[in-house]
Amino acid sequence: MKCPGQDTQYWLPGAIFEAKCPQCGHTVEFFKDDTSRKCNHCGHRFVNPKMDFGCAAYCQYAEQCLGTLPPELLAQKEDLLKDRVAIEMKRYFKSDFKRIGHASRVARYAERIGKLEGGNLAVILSAAYLHDIGMLEAERKYGDKAAQHHEAEGPAIAGEILNKLGASEAIVKEVCDIIGHHHRPADGDSLNFKVVYDADLLENMDEKRKQNPLDHEKLTADIEAAFLTDSGRDVAAEVLLG
Repeated sequence: MKCPGQDTQYWLPGAIFEAKCPQCGHTVEFFKDDTSRKCNHCGHRFVNPKMDFGCAAYCQYAEQCLGTLPPELLAQKEDLLKDRVAIEMKRYFKSDFKRIGHASRVARYAERIGKLEGGNLAVILSAAYLHDIGMLEAERKYGDKAAQHHEAEGPAIAGEILNKLGASEAIVKEVCDIIGHHHRPADGDSLNFKVVYDADLLENMDEKRKQNPLDHEKLTADIEAAFLTDSGRDVAAEVLLG
């Protein structure tokens, strides 16, 4: 069955329109379902300025439906993914506002550190929001929330959420790998792992500091020794020592 939004029998007046090329100003004709068109005058290809990408921003079948997706849409797809992951995390934890708050703060730190380090924010933020997603199942199975237990339970739950949202296989695999050992850094860990690790460590240290303030000198030494990225150390020093 063809998607109704792409079926011409449902099109209304204005489904075929003209747009100005942003490069040279020449008129280019668009159909409403064109993801992009090339200007016949200067050869510049640009995205359909009127297209509502809607489900195409996250649907795993978008390329089959609309053709090859332009870079602008791919960026939008990854950006929208992390917002939908955040929603799914909140739905999963329901009224457990402590865990929702922790995951949200870790994600904010991860976004900040990730932008400074140049990591893949789709992976980083998905892993940050879902890093403790195995907590409930660990408590149900083992009666505790020990790191080794929620690390073991988390990947399967995270994978189910990400697959439902149409994340790429590569993103699902890397996010699940990060979640599966997010308390245990190892040689060869990716930059994305290090960013998530630093963000979680920073939030955990900040929570402990608020309950039991630490000596400034000791805290400085801990920051220098424990964080995996330079940006993580810088952000941690600002948050914990500022």
